Amino acid sequence: MDEFHGFSVQQKTQRDEQSKLHVIIVGAGLGGLGAAIAILLAGHDVTVLEAASELGEIGAGIQVLPNSARILFSWGMHDILKPYATWPRKSNFWGWKGNHLSEMDFHGYTRVTGAPFWDFHRANLHNSLITRAAQLGAKLITNAKVQTFTIGDDGASATVLLADGRHMTADLVVGADGINSALREVFLGRGDPPIPTGDLAYRLLLNTRDMISDPDLRPFVDNPQVNYWLGPNMHAVNYILRGGELLNMVLLVPDDIPEGTANTMEGDAEEMRAHLRGWDPRLGKLAALCDAKSVLKWRLCIRPSLEPAWSDPSGAFTMLGDAVHATLPYLASGAGMAFEDGGVLGLCLGRLTDKSPVSKRKALEVYEACRRERTERVVERGSYNQWIYHLPDGPGQEERDEKFKLFEQRDKEWLSQESPVLPQVQETGDDPFPWRYHGVARWLLTYDMWRDVEEKWAACTAREPASEALRPSL
Repeated sequence: MDEFHGFSVQQKTQRDEQSKLHVIIVGAGLGGLGAAIAILLAGHDVTVLEAASELGEIGAGIQVLPNSARILFSWGMHDILKPYATWPRKSNFWGWKGNHLSEMDFHGYTRVTGAPFWDFHRANLHNSLITRAAQLGAKLITNAKVQTFTIGDDGASATVLLADGRHMTADLVVGADGINSALREVFLGRGDPPIPTGDLAYRLLLNTRDMISDPDLRPFVDNPQVNYWLGPNMHAVNYILRGGELLNMVLLVPDDIPEGTANTMEGDAEEMRAHLRGWDPRLGKLAALCDAKSVLKWRLCIRPSLEPAWSDPSGAFTMLGDAVHATLPYLASGAGMAFEDGGVLGLCLGRLTDKSPVSKRKALEVYEACRRERTERVVERGSYNQWIYHLPDGPGQEERDEKFKLFEQRDKEWLSQESPVLPQVQETGDDPFPWRYHGVARWLLTYDMWRDVEEKWAACTAREPASEALRPSL
């Protein structure tokens, strides 16, 4: 791990029964498992309930940015993850005709941030989280579909009701049941479906052995990079997975899934290829390698936030991940925000010295104080990227493309310094290449959850009223 720095591996806290919580996490996706790991490291007991009959993950590729990698490494996962990681050298943005717009030196940013941009097949990342959670003592239960929850009369516990009639009670229940969260609606007491964005995604996995014989496609395999193509109303992304075995390709296009139907459905492969007519010929060649007659397509939805709070006033229930702040994938930060949520929640629960509702309420207050504004900004930036990536040809697109070039030069000048520093500030710049210095890098890639919890905990403590014994007499 000599190439990575700026983090330390957390050791599991040993705590007595007076302060050890029993935590139930509803949902064994990336966010739920990340939270399980963090809470186990804090010394508490964790049961993860998963509705599916098997623990697994669908989907294709996922990008892990330095802020996420730093947290995963702190959970002791570097050696578990490394065999499955692809470490792209850089990222490129292309115009829809194949004209190169700009690039970003991922390895250069790794030297500055201390953590890599790694790409994974979702199944490998998911299985790695299962491995680490099991190592730490998580109890993982499948065929456990949670329908609702109730808070105990004393506010000290919450009970979940499963579809098969079972009841389970814990000191804290964490809703990590994804963008279509049932617990969110139970918590709110009303229906609250996710919000369509007007886009949908075709996701493809291509075997790279079919690409190597084509001189136009082979460079994608021999020199792993993350590539984006931007065009009117749509864009495409591709990158290599599993050490060069697979190419992950995503096509983001206007949503044509009929209203009132499921958010995932089968699409026609020829219909998908039609979107790429006239685009960079390399994309057409890649789409032609998809030999299935039908391809799955996903309607892309968001959840801007959960109002007025993420947690029950009792301190016995809270939520995280897509259930509270699902975003478009256009900042490659949906899973990253869920990992940060889990990491922060674990650090907050790690500060408990007892199991009282008062103590749990404080921990959840600090948790939300750390997470709400940041996740809202990520959702907003994802929606902004939808607009700027999909500009029609014309003055706005030309101005964007000029900025790509301008800020690339500034970025290279900054990285060429002897010891470049990426400051941790909340400023967003005008660079349309989002992860660079003059985009959102200074607040997205630099996130320090340990410092954030320390500062917010101190601020919360300072606001606490003095006990009766310490209040001055009037």
